[in-house]
Amino acid sequence: MPAALLALAFVAAACGGPEPAPSTGPSEGSGAAPVQQAAALEGDPEHGAEIFMTCAGCHGQDARGIQGLGKDLHSNAFIAAMSDDEAVDFLKTGRPATHELNTTGVDMPPKGGNPAYSDQDLYDIVAYMRTLD
Repeated sequence: MPAALLALAFVAAACGGPEPAPSTGPSEGSGAAPVQQAAALEGDPEHGAEIFMTCAGCHGQDARGIQGLGKDLHSNAFIAAMSDDEAVDFLKTGRPATHELNTTGVDMPPKGGNPAYSDQDLYDIVAYMRTLD
């Protein structure tokens, strides 16, 4: 039993510290190769269409919106004006009913009310919304 506790303490200690900041390039005279930045996530519209069903309670299964709940997402100027990163940030944050730009008077919950959505899921939903015209 003490060995198991010691192992658990070791694992906890190894995982507890912050990650070091990524290097943007070699230090002068270090000879180290530059660190590659992570590639931006790309959305999969097919997966986005599948998981969009969580959003259908307000935006409708066809994404045409439901009066008084959620906006029509087809040819939506608000979405079109944002980059994918901005749209994902919006989905992460949502918009409270009290926000001055909220015209439905209904909360747009963060991640559409599904806190389990990963960043990849949100990029997939954005990719799906971009297919709506």
